[in-house]
Amino acid sequence: MKLNSAMIQRTLGQFEADAIPTSHPSLPQLNKIFGEHTFLVNNRGLHIVEPTGTSGRGETTAQVIKLASWDKDVLRPHEPTATDVTVVLEPKKPASEG
Repeated sequence: MKLNSAMIQRTLGQFEADAIPTSHPSLPQLNKIFGEHTFLVNNRGLHIVEPTGTSGRGETTAQVIKLASWDKDVLRPHEPTATDVTVVLEPKKPASEG
């Protein structure tokens, strides 16, 4: 899932990582391997978020998925693994917005 800038900021406020900038030279290769996503990297590995729907409070949520883990100084891809981290991408819309 490609995140807009507000979603990236919300995600990074809930999950400690750095978003890989769209200008980063590795992005074309990451997109080729994993598809079009906003990629997040931290000391545990390479991650994306996948939408999970709407929470009971009306928030749009997503689960953090780990795509690669660090092996010394190299990221080693592996089968996508769901983490136990769920983030809120969009807060509940006020009733007036429908």
